[in-house]
Amino acid sequence: MLNRHMHDLLNFATLNNAAIAVTNQVSSKPDAFFGDPTRPIGGHIVGHTATFRIYLRKGKAGKRVARLIDSPNMPEGEAVFTITEDGIKD
Repeated sequence: MLNRHMHDLLNFATLNNAAIAVTNQVSSKPDAFFGDPTRPIGGHIVGHTATFRIYLRKGKAGKRVARLIDSPNMPEGEAVFTITEDGIKD
């Protein structure tokens, strides 16, 4: 069902020249000794359907980190930013 819904969103985006933002909840895998201990709740369906994947996490001192982990034409990378009353600041 999730796969069908993701493809419906992809078709909508293609037909309407629109961007679709999808979030996916993650859980922690406490027995992971190396690598990223988080796992997507919906499995890998969202990740395989998305064109770009950005992993958001909390950083230090109220900062946030956006890490590009999948893109067809851009290398992996990170950007640090803060969210204030005035908007997003880098």
